[in-house]
Amino acid sequence: MTSSTPDVDRHIAGMNKEQLPVPRHKLHKWPHFAGLYAAEHVAATEFVIGATFVALGAGIWDILIGLLIGNALAVLSFWLITTPIAIETRLSLFTYLHRIAGDSMASLYNWANVIIFSVISAAMITVSATAVRILFDIPPQAQPYPTDPAFIVLALAVAGIVVLVAVYGFNALTEFASICAPWLMVMFTAGGMVLLPELAESVTGATTLGDFSTFIDVAGSTVFTGVNAQGESGIGIWEVIGFAWAANTFSHFGLIDMALLRYAKKKRYGLTTSTGMMFGHYVAWISAGLMGAATAAVTQTSIEVLEPGEVAWHALGASGFVIVVVAGWTTANSNLYRAGLAAQAVLPRISRNKATLLVGLCVAVISCFPFVYRSMLPLLTYAGLLLVPVGGIIFAEHHLFPRLGFSRYWARYKGLAHNVPALATWALSLVFGFSLDALDLIPFYYLFVPTWCLSIALYTLLAKRYGAAERYPEAEETERVFQERVQVFHAEQAEEETQEPVKDTSVLSKVIKAIWMVVGLLVPCVLAWRVLFYSPDLASYYLNREWFYDITIWCTLIYFVFAYWGLKRAKASYQTRKAHTALT
Repeated sequence: MTSSTPDVDRHIAGMNKEQLPVPRHKLHKWPHFAGLYAAEHVAATEFVIGATFVALGAGIWDILIGLLIGNALAVLSFWLITTPIAIETRLSLFTYLHRIAGDSMASLYNWANVIIFSVISAAMITVSATAVRILFDIPPQAQPYPTDPAFIVLALAVAGIVVLVAVYGFNALTEFASICAPWLMVMFTAGGMVLLPELAESVTGATTLGDFSTFIDVAGSTVFTGVNAQGESGIGIWEVIGFAWAANTFSHFGLIDMALLRYAKKKRYGLTTSTGMMFGHYVAWISAGLMGAATAAVTQTSIEVLEPGEVAWHALGASGFVIVVVAGWTTANSNLYRAGLAAQAVLPRISRNKATLLVGLCVAVISCFPFVYRSMLPLLTYAGLLLVPVGGIIFAEHHLFPRLGFSRYWARYKGLAHNVPALATWALSLVFGFSLDALDLIPFYYLFVPTWCLSIALYTLLAKRYGAAERYPEAEETERVFQERVQVFHAEQAEEETQEPVKDTSVLSKVIKAIWMVVGLLVPCVLAWRVLFYSPDLASYYLNREWFYDITIWCTLIYFVFAYWGLKRAKASYQTRKAHTALT
């Protein structure tokens, strides 16, 4: 029997907003997602991953073509798999999974997220510490474990700052991170441009690159040589494609990014993920490989143990220190915040702040061990393998069940405390995936594909046996009424809230924007261009490079001061207009 409309309305009004679909007036246009993905996927780990491709011995054409194909597949995965489910439900994965699979499955999934995001956050903190240690003259940490007590103290100090910000100041950090994306793009590209003449001179004897074929010769001879750090033949194009596709498996096949894409107005906005994939995971990885190879040659250090801080310092000077610290901190905070939310979901009696603090203590300990960030490539791949079966379960219930005549939300309609088919599917899929890895039947980069397919088939078959093929007319009617009343509730909200932010068009704001764009973005590009194309000999190259180092650090400071100033003015303008609208 369905509940009365007033009862449903009271229930909806009392629900946490995260449990409800995103209302139409809260949706965003495509530039929002283009900036969001550019900011998230241009991070300090790009230094690690770019250098890893060099150490693994990828060839130049394997990199150029393999990364292009692999990242294109990732964009298509976001567009065709994640975005449709996110837009049709307007729910985060956590909420949708709870509706489909119940408490037990949701709790296990949240614990898995606590572990994964804690380790990623710890890796980011360690990356930041590799830059900060240069200021304190702490020796490089070449071993998987810390070899200097001072580095432990430093890592714990950096972790302490990250944890406190995640606990108390995450909103401010999110605002700050939103202005980092354009600068990170420019500086990653500039770093590769600045060090290319140094590499060219070691191959051709000249510091200038005449054409693209010269670039191929230089990069193929000094960076992406096809020979790994042990002097053996390196990975090929299939491995490069596989890793580029698998690097964010937990976000697209695993559906984590439903949380972001549920705010998209149209399904084609899933293509905006290309700003992160094609720049952060294409240009930035290639540029990071160039920077890492050049730094390894100059410092006579194996690229396998070279630290991101050293690479950035050599390529970008003091600005390199800033890029590693900023990118590391912003990424660490966002992942620690996610871990805290997941922990709070399974420990509902404690607040989100306390849950984040508890997780942060574990993250701080992990961050003292350098092996964490050096294992980013397999870490991201295996994290995806762990979460992909859950994405398969959601995909099956959302897309296949209606087409097969099965009931979506069948387990909830039956009142089951545990969704046994979902739990069994996850367990059996993991056994299958890791067994394939142990038997070395296919490269581990591609393990997620057969594992995802198996999870869809398994869940469909098991769910049918447990009652998914049955009809639940009363429960379905209750669900229909609930969705209708949610739409009414959101329509009432939309009338009370300002739907579109007011754009700040004042003269001062325009001047501020012009300053940070010209000084912070255009000037470093011009200086890097000068280093690359106007350095006819080593003497002029070193002079131009020093000019780049000396000027870009001031450009960096100006960029962040004026960009943040502009952001605060825009927010103040919006709040003033919102308050005025409320009064009138």
